[in-house]
Amino acid sequence: MLRKILTLSAAACACLSLNAQSDSSKKATTVLSGSVDAYYRYSFSDAPTKTNNFTSFTNSQNSFELGMASFRVDHSFGKVSAVADIGFGRRAQEFSYNDVGSLAAIKQMYLSYAVTDHLKLTMGKWATHVGYELVDATGNRNYSMSYGFSYGPFFHTGVKADIALGGKTAMMIGVANPTDQSTTTTSAKFILAQVSTASKNDKIKGYLNFQGGNGITQYNMVITGALSDKWGIAYDGSMQCLKSAGQSSNWKSHALYLNYDPISSLGFTLRQDYFDDRTLSPIGIGGKIYATTLSANIKNQNLTIIPEIRMDNSASDVFFKGASSTKTKSTLAFLIAAVYKF
Repeated sequence: MLRKILTLSAAACACLSLNAQSDSSKKATTVLSGSVDAYYRYSFSDAPTKTNNFTSFTNSQNSFELGMASFRVDHSFGKVSAVADIGFGRRAQEFSYNDVGSLAAIKQMYLSYAVTDHLKLTMGKWATHVGYELVDATGNRNYSMSYGFSYGPFFHTGVKADIALGGKTAMMIGVANPTDQSTTTTSAKFILAQVSTASKNDKIKGYLNFQGGNGITQYNMVITGALSDKWGIAYDGSMQCLKSAGQSSNWKSHALYLNYDPISSLGFTLRQDYFDDRTLSPIGIGGKIYATTLSANIKNQNLTIIPEIRMDNSASDVFFKGASSTKTKSTLAFLIAAVYKF
């Protein structure tokens, strides 16, 4: 048995040596990037000590707030690549809400190895494949987040394989810690999967996403379409089921995005967001919420100013109004954000 192990080890070392020799002529590349964002939000319901906010990253009232300072390093050499992506601020804290200390600042940190042109292996912590919106404000046209993003997974820590199936079609399969946990003492693991495809001209793209484990099952679908040079559309839908201690709960969300860019320096995005929390999970309202968000993107080189108006309507009285904090079914909020990328 020892001889077999030594033989296999020698063969593996030989393969790595050959790969190293074949890659020795390639030049290592390192790319630095980042972003900074901040915002002001005001809820017109004006209820003291109440923010009337059930979504991520903008839980404030009549206050100037820091979003996140983000710094990312991408390094590659031959078939090997590494990413270190760290963030500081409210977004980073809420994104890594299970972590403390230095771990809370790590948004992503992973290593990848391209085994072939059709297979890449990755290990570490990475932002989830589920959903349309991203943790970085630079990746979204609306500054406030949808309900689906806020209660879907944020990140995964584990190992995954990206497989090119030919043409525009690809798949991903992985094994990870329980959702949003950088470290864990439990033996439970989650299965991750994605199938993606696109039209020949890349104007239409589709993604079917899955995560499941430890009593949680979630299905997600994202479709994006470029209708013209000025118009675009996107859809993001999720359904999550949770079974624990003989009880079950579930929620579902749908978000539709309509993008319009009349000129290169100005864009508008209308998001219609629907969230059904019918079994008191995770918000605990036991009903439906409809949110309409209209955002403008005013661009000046790397700076984007995002004024935004948002109306949330619930099937039940869950929002607060006035000094008496009486409950109501709707709330209106305005925010303005500044986002800079480098």
